[in-house]
Amino acid sequence: MSGGRVGRQITQAAIPEDDRVFLRKRWGELRDQFEDLRFETPKGPAHGDAHVQNLMVNDREEVILIDFEAFCFDHPEWDLMVMSVEHHSLGWQTDEQYADFVRAYGRDLHDWHGYDTLRRLQEFGMTTWLMQNVQEDEGTAAEYRRLIAALRNDDAPRDWRPC
Repeated sequence: MSGGRVGRQITQAAIPEDDRVFLRKRWGELRDQFEDLRFETPKGPAHGDAHVQNLMVNDREEVILIDFEAFCFDHPEWDLMVMSVEHHSLGWQTDEQYADFVRAYGRDLHDWHGYDTLRRLQEFGMTTWLMQNVQEDEGTAAEYRRLIAALRNDDAPRDWRPC
C-alpha cells in the first residue's frame, strides 16, 4: 500500500487544514497496521467494490456483478469487508441480508483478527472518496463532515448515509 494517490487526494482536496493533518496521520497509522496484517486466504480475483449496488438481477433471476473498475488480484477479505462494514458499522444491511451474504460467501469477517484494520481502511477510503466531492454541494460537504468526525473517534456511531 503506497501513499502516493491517497497523499495527492488529501493535498488537493478542499478541506480544512486540520482534517488534512489528521488524514495524513491516520493514513500512516493504517499503512503500518496493514503491514502487520496476516491474511488467512491466498490472493485471487477480487472485485474491489463488492456491495449490493454493484449487483443486477436479469430477467432469469440471475445475479450479475457489475462495475469492475477496481477489479484486482488480491485477498478476498477486501470484498468481504465492504458488506461487513455496511452491516456492522453502518447498519445499511439488515441482519437477514447480511446472514444471506455470509451464507452465500461462506465466511464472516467480523470475528477475524484483521477486521478492525480493514474496517478502518474501508471507512478511511469511503471518507477520502467523498472528500474529493465536498465542493459539489452542501449536502456532500455535510456528509463529509459527519464522516471525518466519526473517523476521529472509533467509538462514535457511524450514522453515515450512502452517497
